[in-house]
Amino acid sequence: MGSSGVRTRRDADGIRAAVCATIASIAPECEVGRILPSAPLRDQIELDSLDWLNLISALHERLQVEIPAVDQGRVATLDAMVAYIASHRNRRAPPAPRAQAAASQPCTRRLRDGSAVTLRPMGPADAALEVEFVAHLSDESRYRRFMVALHTLPADKLRQLTQVDGVAHVALIATVLREGREVPLGVARYVVDASGTGCEFAIAVDDAWQGSGVAGLLMQALIDTARAHGLARMEGLVLASNHEMLKFARQLQFSVQQDPGDRRTMRVVRDLQGTAARGT
Repeated sequence: MGSSGVRTRRDADGIRAAVCATIASIAPECEVGRILPSAPLRDQIELDSLDWLNLISALHERLQVEIPAVDQGRVATLDAMVAYIASHRNRRAPPAPRAQAAASQPCTRRLRDGSAVTLRPMGPADAALEVEFVAHLSDESRYRRFMVALHTLPADKLRQLTQVDGVAHVALIATVLREGREVPLGVARYVVDASGTGCEFAIAVDDAWQGSGVAGLLMQALIDTARAHGLARMEGLVLASNHEMLKFARQLQFSVQQDPGDRRTMRVVRDLQGTAARGT
């Protein structure tokens, strides 16, 4: 093997080590040494849709290689991800999108029964509220949100959910006041994808407040924020068995299609620059 071949192999090994370290930071419970390099990562590691986008974003930051949404299907395995990054590393990255205004300020909304609900951006100070919210969800609601069996939030996962910048990662929380303290009712969030023009969302509502209108308020606020930030598209993954969420997505004018990567999930997509969404 010539010197150029040795250098190429060394570069690939360095990229592989960096990718594995990044995966470990996003999914600390996984054993990166046991990852099968030619098998799909998401079949081996518990990565929900936002974890996946966080991984793509972290790789971009660490290795200076952007993996646009149209190419993310090409990096499903560790080997494919390493090869893609190696082949694109020396190319000039496109300029970063211009930063938009941070998420909106707190506001009060009324539910159908007249209850006053506060909608506001989440931040690092809300870590305890996020832990309380996830712990209070039923097992089914937690599974529908994270698409994995999850009982408590690992520290790294909690940090990812609350260390948000209000631009690339927007998180909104709905709360009510009970005995002088905030009680979390629901959380909706989106992460801007690698193209900079679209985002992937996720939402969960406390079981006792499902059907109350909280989800509609959160999604309307999330859609309005994404549109104000100039994003053109919002999409998300929903379990095919989650008929209530699929119906809700259709009410918000999302199209619903089979996720080509997993028959258990459906992909819902909404054009943000077309007709305004309706709340529920």
